[in-house]
Amino acid sequence: MSSRPRFYATLLEDHFRRNRQMALVSGPRQVGKTTACRAVGSVYLNWDNQDDRRILLKGPGALAERLELDRLRAEPVRVVLDELHKYPKWKGFLKGFFDTYNDRAHVMVTGSSRLDVFRRGGDSLMGRYLHYRMHPWSVAECSRVELPEQETRPPVAIQPEDWEALWTHGGFPEPFIRRDIRFTRRWHSLRMDQLAREDLREVTRVQELGTLETLMRILAERSGQQLIYTNLATELGVAVDTVRRWVDLLGRLHYGFLVRPWFTNVAKSLRKEPKWFLRDWSGIADEGARAETLVACHLLKAVEGWTDLGFGEFELRYLRDKQKREVDFLVVKDQKPWFLVEVKKSDTHLSPSLAYFQNQTSAPHAFQAVLNLPFEAVDCFTAQKPVVVPALTLLSQLL
Repeated sequence: MSSRPRFYATLLEDHFRRNRQMALVSGPRQVGKTTACRAVGSVYLNWDNQDDRRILLKGPGALAERLELDRLRAEPVRVVLDELHKYPKWKGFLKGFFDTYNDRAHVMVTGSSRLDVFRRGGDSLMGRYLHYRMHPWSVAECSRVELPEQETRPPVAIQPEDWEALWTHGGFPEPFIRRDIRFTRRWHSLRMDQLAREDLREVTRVQELGTLETLMRILAERSGQQLIYTNLATELGVAVDTVRRWVDLLGRLHYGFLVRPWFTNVAKSLRKEPKWFLRDWSGIADEGARAETLVACHLLKAVEGWTDLGFGEFELRYLRDKQKREVDFLVVKDQKPWFLVEVKKSDTHLSPSLAYFQNQTSAPHAFQAVLNLPFEAVDCFTAQKPVVVPALTLLSQLL
């Protein structure tokens, strides 16, 4: 893999300058978690390596001995523990190690997308770690990897070849760096297969796997669309509650994610149909759906990153009313609408829904992000009224 630096390595360096807690790094398969952690850590242990596993099975004291924590050092040792969640007693192990040695060792814990699933089951580590959610390459990360001092930054132009690579190959590191369409297609197929055969097999019943794979294929064709659970249940021949549970599971395994409609009434928001987006836009044939999914992934990276950096509590939503007026995305900060985004591939005629929903929500900003417009070195967030902006400009101001 290329040694091209990533934003997340900078983030982890900053984490250990500021915090004593462990860093738990989660995210989709093959998003570069291990690479980013190893760029910051000095010692790497992988549960899948039998020699490393023997050390970990002996307990926190054996790991302390491996790290030579009884030596005087100016800085704590940084250790990466990869795939540790495969150890049934991993939480107890980390709790014991952290409580005894946190003044001498900085710990990064990472693993496959299943880590998020296992992390949620009874959190005995509360207060001992900070969680960071890792995402693929984005327009902003192609141009700079330093940490922002606030949410948005001045726009910076992306190199044309990087933008073409993002659009064609997606933001996952290996296909993005390789830029070979035959490799990208094979990588995409292999990633799907690993998710279905390995990750799903570990967290669900074997007899459900075939139907779950069918659901994955259906969802692959519906990125950017509302999910009607009753229709999906009929297509698959299963109960509606089963479909909801499966879609939630596929979200926690980072196959895709849900964007819910915005209502101040939380219960009403949860009842309404969410929109579904794939985590990897590169395999989407329809260019409109690909454009919307690319922007959705960029916005999700921003809202989760800003939240993880402590800038506030951010959410990604969409807007739709009974008259079927709709805006693709709404970014919410601390429960208040902040900015709206309508995505277009090339249409520069301003959508009237932006002005309508900006008035309804009192959001300070409303953008129509057009992918085919050339970059402009103008801060989008200086505009107070609905405005057509180049997607390259808006996305460069995020993470």
